Amino acid sequence: MTKKELRTKYRKLRQDMSIEEVEEKSLIIANNLLKLPIWDKTYYHLFLSIEEQKEVHTDFILQILAGKDKETVIARSDFETYSMTHYLLTDNTRIMKNQYGIPEPIDGLEVPTEKLDVVFVPMLAFDIYGNRTGYGKGFYDRFLAKCRKDVIKIGLSFFDAEPKTIPNDPTDIQLDLCVTPNKTYQFSGQR
Repeated sequence: MTKKELRTKYRKLRQDMSIEEVEEKSLIIANNLLKLPIWDKTYYHLFLSIEEQKEVHTDFILQILAGKDKETVIARSDFETYSMTHYLLTDNTRIMKNQYGIPEPIDGLEVPTEKLDVVFVPMLAFDIYGNRTGYGKGFYDRFLAKCRKDVIKIGLSFFDAEPKTIPNDPTDIQLDLCVTPNKTYQFSGQR
C-alpha cells in the first residue's frame, strides 16, 4: 500500500469508531504505557489530540504525567516552515485550536529539543519495523531528527501494525515503541 492509501484506510477506520470506543481504547493505551520502563525520565513531549480526527485522547496520559510530577512539553506548529516550537505545559499555559483544529499553546516557556527524554508520537498507521505514516507534512520527522539520539519515540495507535513495510524515505524517523490497546510493539531499528 502507498502512504496515501494507508492514510485513507486508517482515517476511515478512525472515523468509523464511536466516541465511546475512542475513549475506552485511549484509556487502555494510557494504562499500557504505565507498564513501560520510561517513568524515570523528566521531560515528556505529548501531542494534544485533534478530537475531530479521532486521535488517541491524550488527556489520560496528561493525568499520568501530572500524577508522576513529570515535565510535560507540548508544541505549536508553523505551517510555513513545517516546524514546531515546544513549550512547557503549566497551569498558566493558554491553549487555542489553530486553523487545522490542533490544540496549541499560545506562548509560554520554550523548551529546547535536547531536553526531551520521551516523545509520544501521533500517527495514522505503522508497520512491524517501526515505520509510521502521519498526515504527510513531515512535522514529526523534522522534530525527531533534532532530538537527542537516545530520546524514546513512542507511537500511539488504536490499531495493530501493518504486517508489510510501510513505504519510507531516508528522512523518516522510526519509532522505538508503539502502544496499542492490544499490544506494545518494540522495534529494533531495521526497516
